[in-house]
Amino acid sequence: MVLGESGLGKSTLINSLFLTDLYPDRVVPSAADKIAKKTMSLDASTVEIEERGVKLRLTVVDTPGFGDAMDNSGSFQEIIRYIDDQFERYLRDESGLNRKNIVDNRVHCCFYFVSPYGHGLKPLDVEVMRQLSDKVRGKHFPQNENTKFEFLNSRSASCP
Repeated sequence: MVLGESGLGKSTLINSLFLTDLYPDRVVPSAADKIAKKTMSLDASTVEIEERGVKLRLTVVDTPGFGDAMDNSGSFQEIIRYIDDQFERYLRDESGLNRKNIVDNRVHCCFYFVSPYGHGLKPLDVEVMRQLSDKVRGKHFPQNENTKFEFLNSRSASCP
């Protein structure tokens, strides 16, 4: 899953990372269309890639329109609901009698793109990362201001 505001290079990164055009039919909306359509949507694109004889079915979930509205409160609820629905579907299929051909569409990785324009994280960025920390594996985002410094120090210590 790739999350972030429009124009930060989410689609470009995914296309470069997997050396494929994951969005061949995508039409870039005009400025007027962007103003008229202020809702966020989820676009799941699936492609099969092969690397050294290993076939991989890759599903990338893009979120066009995320963070573009004036009031973004609650805009991440659809994303959280999607992640939960995929886990529930997989659990239901695993609990069934026929488990041979289960399709795994769970979200295994989430790239969150932060805008380089401005002076740091926006409140939306912080809230979305807090909500996603319960859904995506990895180091948890701090839940209060007192642990923020410790979190940032631990992140910078782990980076070369």
